Amino acid sequence: MSGVEQRKHWIEAMTKIARPVLEALSQEKLKETLPQDLNPQRFTFAPLEAFGRTMCGIAPWLEAEGLSKEEKELQDEFRKLALIGLDKATDPKSKDFMVFDRDGQPLVDAAFLSHALIRAPKQLIDALDERVKDNLIAALRSSRKIIPGPNNWIFFAAMVETALYRLGVDDYDKLRIVYATRTFVDWYKGDGLYGDGAAFHWDYYNSFVIQPMYVDIVKTFAPIMDEIAVLEPTVQKRATRYASILERLIGQDGTYPIIGRSICYRFGAFQLLSQASLEHFLEKDVKPQQVRCALTAVITRIMSSDTMFDENGWLRPGVFGYQPDLAEMYINRGSLYLCCSVFLALGLNEQDPFWSEEDADWTAKKIWNGENMMLDHAIAD
Repeated sequence: MSGVEQRKHWIEAMTKIARPVLEALSQEKLKETLPQDLNPQRFTFAPLEAFGRTMCGIAPWLEAEGLSKEEKELQDEFRKLALIGLDKATDPKSKDFMVFDRDGQPLVDAAFLSHALIRAPKQLIDALDERVKDNLIAALRSSRKIIPGPNNWIFFAAMVETALYRLGVDDYDKLRIVYATRTFVDWYKGDGLYGDGAAFHWDYYNSFVIQPMYVDIVKTFAPIMDEIAVLEPTVQKRATRYASILERLIGQDGTYPIIGRSICYRFGAFQLLSQASLEHFLEKDVKPQQVRCALTAVITRIMSSDTMFDENGWLRPGVFGYQPDLAEMYINRGSLYLCCSVFLALGLNEQDPFWSEEDADWTAKKIWNGENMMLDHAIAD
């Protein structure tokens, strides 16, 4: 497939996953129709999980310019659905008004929704009318009642404050932002990897949460906070290295190691690699087109299962198809939509080298085809 054909494949996958969430919410039917069969005791939080995680992944595409006529029409439809969704999710009078302010989970998904706002400020902030903007600010502020744990959750608190800053709120909490960015300096384990807290865990949380949020929070505040500006080169260097590690984890058949918790987020495990492509911070020896082909292989492999979706088009738990025993107790149907974060590179239009360059093999495919390559090196900092 050419880059243009691969892009169409990504668009088809993204819209197949995202459409049920956004259409149901636009009709105030998300709570009514989102399945409750997986961990029903946590269903209270599932609608915000589904919405926030979907938006986190599709936001750069909503912001993209220079699209083809056909894709632009689809984008316009989803932009409208996204804005309606922000209204329905935060209006106390809506049937789909979401929980932002009790127990723990809403802080997580308020943060994913906040990350979407950061990734699409023109389409998801500037396009809001004042009523919806006020409701959104109130909803995000209400999540401050939740105290984050000593792990990746401190980035959730910081990301909410980052969105409030971008929304023009004067009382955004600088302490939460500085605390998160400084604390993870001490939790760095080496060679591009952070601990999720003081301990290290083999999982994909460096890609699910830690490094994507770290990069974008630092990028937002470096111009106005000296204490964060000094961190930016190091944070960026480590993220670039970790993106290269993720690229090397993709096998020649599009599979990857199934390690650690939350593996049911599927190809969301490659959020940072897609973000590195979107924001152009790949290592110079990792070409955008090889990342495109590698991620296409992963998306194609996972989407080829005929049991990934239920009869109504909702995601089911698993990695390849329906594998409910892979789901932790905290996962419900809404949680699964973090898989959308693989689609970040759709924020680049067809003219970007990521999409326009000829197909190229990725690292695993080169090595196992016998191609001679330079050896891999750890980074030191």
